[in-house]
Amino acid sequence: MKLTKPLVFTFLFLFMAFSGVAQSKKQKELEAKRQRILTEIKEINSLLFKTRGEKKSVLAEVEDLDLRIAARENLIRVTNQQANLLTREINTNLNSIEQLRNELSTLKEDYASMINKSFKSKSQQSRVMFLLSSENFLQAYKRMQYMKQYTKHRKQQGISIQQKTKELQELNESLIQQKKDKQLLIAENRKAKAELNKEKKDQEALIATLLKDEGKFAKQIRSKQREANRIDKEIDKLIKEAIAAANKTSGVKTTAASKANTFALTPEAKALATSFKNNKGKLIWPVQKGRVLNAYGTRQHPQFPNVKQTFNGVEIITEANATARAVFKGEVMQVQQLKGANKAVYVRHGDYITIYNNLASVSVKKGDKLNAKDPIGKVFTHPVTKRAVLKFFVYQNTKKMNPADWVYRM
Repeated sequence: MKLTKPLVFTFLFLFMAFSGVAQSKKQKELEAKRQRILTEIKEINSLLFKTRGEKKSVLAEVEDLDLRIAARENLIRVTNQQANLLTREINTNLNSIEQLRNELSTLKEDYASMINKSFKSKSQQSRVMFLLSSENFLQAYKRMQYMKQYTKHRKQQGISIQQKTKELQELNESLIQQKKDKQLLIAENRKAKAELNKEKKDQEALIATLLKDEGKFAKQIRSKQREANRIDKEIDKLIKEAIAAANKTSGVKTTAASKANTFALTPEAKALATSFKNNKGKLIWPVQKGRVLNAYGTRQHPQFPNVKQTFNGVEIITEANATARAVFKGEVMQVQQLKGANKAVYVRHGDYITIYNNLASVSVKKGDKLNAKDPIGKVFTHPVTKRAVLKFFVYQNTKKMNPADWVYRM
């Protein structure tokens, strides 16, 4: 089957239109992501770089800059993706404009030809004479129908020309806006790169200070890790004791092995655990405003490769005197005063437990029923550095879990 030129142009235009819709959707997603990163940078600046005169250890300063540099690099990466996508959209629009111009030119040629034929027809004989010269009624009827169709087609061609002209104008306007948007993104990226370079220079100067006395700082990190390990063991011990105590009073039959490591669930507790599990990835943050300072897992220290750090939960930097809050409905299982550390609150959700550690004070007691967003206590704010860090954990029975898998956009 042979396709006419206008039909080919239409198919090409429709293909590019669908491609444009997909690109516009992606552009909106990237813009939303960019805005989230900008908010994140704003929060990091507010939480970590608000007061110039704060006394921080060199390690803390490096940690803070790590956080901001990572966010800035993410911003540059997303902005580059946006600029590249805009380039593709601009090229798509340029092709669409070219196709529309060709289609418009073809329509105008056809329309001019029709007008010319119509003029010749009118000059040679009137429509009435054209009908009267028919040999019979059937021929006259057919000629009348032909004239009607011809007039209708002429009108449709005129409308098509108007529509294509309008589409062309709109595409041109869209193209101008896209070019402006691209220039803005390029300017923003240039500014972000300049800020990133400055931050990296600051960080390099701090790292040089660290490396001058590597042994001293590595010792500090190892000491901090030993303290974290000790607290983790206390947490594990308390959870096992709580499981054993809960199973004694639950009335649910369990084996000796499961008694020590898993909660014996009543129907109500099982329903709560299922509800908690179904909300994986949707839980609220344990503080209203905060950023992850140290993520879950074991890894080498970025400045001291010989030093390993393990985080069984996440460390969240938040505002001074911030309130820790329940991430989901549950019951306070334990309020613990950790040796040589601050308070911790354990909230049970069936066979899941969320732990809120490094609290200066608590506003709940064992046995309290909580709903999501209910206050648990005040996060400890360091009197010298003014840093407030909440240590947040998620467990299923005695199994440690990554909080980032559970909390929305952590």
